[in-house]
Amino acid sequence: MGILGHLLIPIRSYRFWDMVSRQARQHVDGSERIMQDAVWKLSAAAQAEAVRGGEISAVELIDSHLERITEVNPRVNAVTQLLAEHAREAAARTDRRRASGEDLGPLAGVPFTVKECIPVEGVPTTFGTARFRNLVAPADALPVARLRAAGAIPIGHSNMPTLVLAGMHSRSELFGDTVNPWDPSRTPGGSSGGDGVAVATGMAALGLGNDSGGSVRIPASFCGVAGLKPTAGRFPADQRVLGSDDPGPASQMLVTDGPLARGIADLRLAYEALAGADRRDPRAVPAPVHGEPLPGRMKVAVVADPGGHGVHHTVHEAVTAAADALRDAGYDVREITDVPRLDEALEAYGRITVTEFAETWPVVRTLLGKDGDRYIAMAMEKTPPATAGEFMKLMGTWLGIRRSWAEFLDEYPLLLGPVFTEPPVEPGLESRDRAGRDRVGTGMRLCTVTSFVGVPGVAVPTGVIDGLPSGVQIIGRAFREDLCLTAAQEVEDRLGVLAPIDPRPAVPPTNGTPIRAARAPGGGPPTGNVAP
Repeated sequence: MGILGHLLIPIRSYRFWDMVSRQARQHVDGSERIMQDAVWKLSAAAQAEAVRGGEISAVELIDSHLERITEVNPRVNAVTQLLAEHAREAAARTDRRRASGEDLGPLAGVPFTVKECIPVEGVPTTFGTARFRNLVAPADALPVARLRAAGAIPIGHSNMPTLVLAGMHSRSELFGDTVNPWDPSRTPGGSSGGDGVAVATGMAALGLGNDSGGSVRIPASFCGVAGLKPTAGRFPADQRVLGSDDPGPASQMLVTDGPLARGIADLRLAYEALAGADRRDPRAVPAPVHGEPLPGRMKVAVVADPGGHGVHHTVHEAVTAAADALRDAGYDVREITDVPRLDEALEAYGRITVTEFAETWPVVRTLLGKDGDRYIAMAMEKTPPATAGEFMKLMGTWLGIRRSWAEFLDEYPLLLGPVFTEPPVEPGLESRDRAGRDRVGTGMRLCTVTSFVGVPGVAVPTGVIDGLPSGVQIIGRAFREDLCLTAAQEVEDRLGVLAPIDPRPAVPPTNGTPIRAARAPGGGPPTGNVAP
């Protein structure tokens, strides 16, 4: 190595720990705290750079996150199956590769959580239901394999609503409720709520969820982190988790895997690792990860109240703040009256999904646990399945709505709007009664329609209002996630990053009834099954 090389090691280490010190600075109860050993607070990019450069080992990085999980998870119940030994073994392999001089990936050593419905080799894919607690995955799901190939390490499964069907709130039959770290009386969202909480509290640098109507973007927004729903066909996947048969068209075309991160730069790293065609998924498109620059100033359409159904003033403030940030960055920001065919799209989305689901519902509802069937049952009572003729017509309507959106986004390459048109609501509101379900369905309407259209959307935080995180989403043309991420970065640069945070204790409501953090069924530790 020589004298110069030996001199560079302490210099590099000093710079690294100075970076840790700066990134680990946070305010807790009004006082500033600096923890030089809290490497879990670093961005994913900084963690990977430190591992590649030898400032820390991958094992040390994983152990730092495992300690954070031990400290925080009993309060929020986000990590369901802790993969401690698996993660340490993967980290040790990373360290051996670095020692032998191999090039490590862009996410070298970075820990990530994986939603309970996405397979991790050798670990049960439980879907949060007791019936599948021993359904051990024979192989990684394609997105898990992609993140591993980039150097990232799965550190645990994360909670979600039972079978992804029990509602928006992340409460499962097997693992119980996940708690919003900003306010235990509010839902963390879902269905990728465990990932949102894990990333927000520093238990993992990245989360891997999926989204068919807001399931990545809503928990990102409710937990104060960033999330990406990609274009349908951008990331390869395989929905054949429970058998050899492919599911129907709605499950194939609406569900997209997507990452969560504390910052947009980390989200971009995950996006680049996950994108690309794969022979195992004929739907995945070999589109360029970064498209050609668009001429002139980029136009951004702004709609704070899609469909005119009402929007909370704090959400309107968030949209306005993001619009001002983009305007300051040089974008041509224009308010518009509405997005194309929103109500028609919502109706078609509901009819198509209910029709696809109706045949299996009598069996599926038995897997959802006590009251877990209420959310879907109310949907099916409201929306009857379509006949064969009606279904064929709906498929044409679907294509027509996608065409209308393609024409709209040809004029406005980006659309800025809310993720959810209210602040985070109380846990389980959508399953309580018809009014609660309709309220939540209305709140997530822009997420639903953009999933239906298949275009990308990036959720980005905008600040804290009344003690709760606020955020927006930036939607773009198909396969132009790069434009969405660049715009979201401009918002983040001006409005800041909110996480990581320490979970806040429950505050008694005004009526004097104490609010308690949710526990796993039976009152045991809320970490769920622990995989070896």
